Amino acid sequence: MSVLRENVSLYLVPTPIGNMDDITIRAIKVLQEVDLILAEDTRTSGVLLKHHGIQNKLQSYHIHNEHKIISFLLERIGEGKKMALITDAGTPGISDPGFLLVRECIKNEIEVECLPGATAFVPALVKSGIPTDSFLFIGFLPQKKGRQTAFRRLAEEDRTIVLYESPFRLVKTLEEIVTYFGEERRVSVSREISKFHEETKNGTAKEVLDHYKEKGVKGEIVVIVGGRDKAE
Repeated sequence: MSVLRENVSLYLVPTPIGNMDDITIRAIKVLQEVDLILAEDTRTSGVLLKHHGIQNKLQSYHIHNEHKIISFLLERIGEGKKMALITDAGTPGISDPGFLLVRECIKNEIEVECLPGATAFVPALVKSGIPTDSFLFIGFLPQKKGRQTAFRRLAEEDRTIVLYESPFRLVKTLEEIVTYFGEERRVSVSREISKFHEETKNGTAKEVLDHYKEKGVKGEIVVIVGGRDKAE
């Protein structure tokens, strides 16, 4: 029996952020049954599909071509084709391609469904020991223009703050957190979630900064920052 719904034309399918077995049974079935899989990097996705024995057509879909092929994809959907969108890791649309296609599908009254699954910031937040009842997800901070303004604004935030960061900018970001938030602000850095070298470092902003200044860092990174104490 097919897992595809008759009225749904586009499925957003989360893929593992590390361990390739972190994928749902339903996600595997959807990827097997759709007419076309849209993939951020067909080489990366090809490894995952092969691991799970999925043989299906792949179409490249990423930030550099999404505006060019959107009309083509909508035409194919109009012809009755069902598609799945996947990214290199995690849930499409969360700091990854996906928003534009979903928006255009909604404009054209095309039904979209998002399967539940992996998103890097959720395990990092839950295991940080920093309050999870209210948080602000930023994704990636501006690299240049607007960066200082963003830090000044976030320094006044009393909710927990969730950031994605590159290993090449982590130390710089932690230095800026110390500058704008103070040395004692609680910070948790998680990297390589669900992979063999997974690591989480908790402590004050100064302690975490000193740790990574000495150690260096590789891999995908999530930074969790405690909100401003209202007593401040």
